[in-house]
Amino acid sequence: MRIYAAADIHGRAARIKSVKEQVKKLSPDAVVLAGDITNSLHPLADVVQLTDVPAPVLAIRGNWDMKKVDNLFGHFSLHLKTVVLAGVPFVGVSGAMSLRVYSRLAIREQAMIDKIESLLTKDSILVVHPPPHGVLDEVFKGVHGGCRRLYDMILRCQPPLMICGHVHKCPGAAFIGKTLVVNCSMGKKGAGALIRYEKGQVPIVEMML
Repeated sequence: MRIYAAADIHGRAARIKSVKEQVKKLSPDAVVLAGDITNSLHPLADVVQLTDVPAPVLAIRGNWDMKKVDNLFGHFSLHLKTVVLAGVPFVGVSGAMSLRVYSRLAIREQAMIDKIESLLTKDSILVVHPPPHGVLDEVFKGVHGGCRRLYDMILRCQPPLMICGHVHKCPGAAFIGKTLVVNCSMGKKGAGALIRYEKGQVPIVEMML
């Protein structure tokens, strides 16, 4: 499966255009939007543009997206559920809270973690807005903005692939054990990531420029 992933679009016309151009160029089997899709009180126009592509678009909200964004993506919202495409299970959770030196998924974060963990299988692709703490999350030198409980859950469950964004300075890929974490933020540079995923194999990532 070829997955095009992007995050931190923030409703900007140039980034929406870039997403559409990358989808046209790469012809992925699925598009994953890992949060902060819009900045608008009226996000429908942005969602319509981003879903007007020749591939299924799976999405979660980020900390800047309104809750209505989940509903706008309908069946393809991944919030606290599994969506299966071509036999591949995608699991996600929407939202994030940016605190002074790290992120949380929600006020009742442990309940969110427990729900996600109950959904994960050995083949699941996990989609969350913030990165795990200490991985692709350096906000300033020595200061990390990721989620601590998310890091612990990944160590326990070891899904093969996690897709995130949120920390604009750190697009790229890195491993936590057997889990490949991909920060596909468009915030500072780059144009998302192309991920080649096959069950039982290590995912291959190409960061798009």
